[in-house]
Amino acid sequence: MGRPRVTRLDTAYPPRLMRAERAAAYLDMSESSFLRLVELGEVPPGTPVKGMVSWDRHELDAAVENWKARRQEKPKNTVAAALGITE
Repeated sequence: MGRPRVTRLDTAYPPRLMRAERAAAYLDMSESSFLRLVELGEVPPGTPVKGMVSWDRHELDAAVENWKARRQEKPKNTVAAALGITE
């Protein structure tokens, strides 16, 4: 019998290392979306531990902070960029 599916974080606090399914739940997304973000480099790759791949909660938190920081960056002037004009 396999492991039960993780549909929520069922501990008082998230563990430091999480497998893909739990890491995705920690970020409130599907496992396939999470793995796509890993593939795109938006989320750091997991760390191999004794034949398993796990994600560090602190690195996931840093990825979220990075997303927030990029959202707050000044929007680029696409016309100026297309013309090669720098600010």
